[in-house]
Order: sequence, then structure tokens, then C-alpha cells
Amino acid sequence: MGVDRLVLALICSAYAEDEVGGEKRTFLKFDPSIAPVKAAILPLVKNKEPLVKAARELFESVQKRYNVQWDATGAIGRRYRRADEVGIPYCITVDFDTIEKDNAVTIRDRDTTEQVRIPVDEVMSYLSEKIDGF
Repeated sequence: MGVDRLVLALICSAYAEDEVGGEKRTFLKFDPSIAPVKAAILPLVKNKEPLVKAARELFESVQKRYNVQWDATGAIGRRYRRADEVGIPYCITVDFDTIEKDNAVTIRDRDTTEQVRIPVDEVMSYLSEKIDGF
């Protein structure tokens, strides 16, 4: 038995379908500890420099510990779907409230599609708890 069969078995066991808001969703349900990409950093819009700068700083910070993806193209819902399809367990959205009000981001869980608001300085501890278990 070669590595290719093991990888195929892993991908097949991670394949999942469900329905969210009356819409069918197909995604890879990797456990966060084995997901190749742990999080996606998503600035709400790509044409507001302060928002993109805050998102880029968070991306670079999280990238020091985890493999993360940057996605700034398209509507936020479509970016969530793209991340779901490749098995990214957490999407972190940097929005206008992040830079204007509370310095917090929205973290969306791939499996439950639930969203929580977390201060930027607590993102690493949140991800560490969810991915590494501590």
C-alpha cells in the first residue's frame, strides 16, 4: 500500500455534503490538526487601504505559526465556500468594525458555519486551542 492510497483514503473520508440556508454545500471536513491550510484571512473589501493593511498584518502574524491563505477576491460568501471546498477549518474576516471600533475579527467555523467575534490579540490563542488543543 503506497502513500497515494493513504492520501486518497484521507480525502474520501473528509468529503462531506450538507445544506446551509437551503443551499447545498460540498466541503472537505479535515480535522483542524491535519488540515493542510489552517485558516484563511479575508479582508472584507480589497480597495480600502487601512482594512487591507490590518488584514495583511494579521496574515503575517498567523503565518508565522500556521499555513494560512490570503483571499481578497469576490463576495465574502463565495470566499467562505472556496475555503470550505478545500478544507480550511477557519475563515478570519477583517471588516470595518475591526479598524474603526473594536479591533476584533470574525472567525467562521467551517463545520458549523457559526461565527464568533474575537479581539485581534486573541486570534492566535483561539486558533491554538482549536487546532492544537491547548
